[in-house]
Amino acid sequence: QCQLNGLWRNDQGSLMEISVLGDSGDFQGQYLTQVTLSGVCAQISPLKGAQQQLGEEGWPTFAFTVRWDKFSNATTAFVGQCFVDAGGKETLTTMWLLREAVGSLEEDWKATR
Repeated sequence: QCQLNGLWRNDQGSLMEISVLGDSGDFQGQYLTQVTLSGVCAQISPLKGAQQQLGEEGWPTFAFTVRWDKFSNATTAFVGQCFVDAGGKETLTTMWLLREAVGSLEEDWKATR
C-alpha cells in the first residue's frame, strides 16, 4: 500500500514533506519549490490536503493546496494518485493549477496556469 507521509522530491528538485496524516485521510506538511514565478528565492510553504481512504488494496487518490504567501501572491491546487511498483518504489503522479492574484477582472484570463 502506498503511504503519503514522508519526504518526496519531484523532477524539478522541489521537496514536499507530509508530516501529519490523520486517520480520516487529512494531512498537512510543507513544500519547498525550486520553481518560482517571481524569481525570488523560494521559502518553505504550508500545505494541507486529503487522501481518499482505501482498504489494504488499491492506490489512493489525494488532493492538496499550497499557499505561496511568503514570496508570491499565488496558490496551487494539486490532485494525484500514489502508486507502488513491483520493486516497492512509491511514486506520486500529480496535475496542478496555479492561481496568481491579478489587479482586475479584465486581467482574470492570465491568472491561472
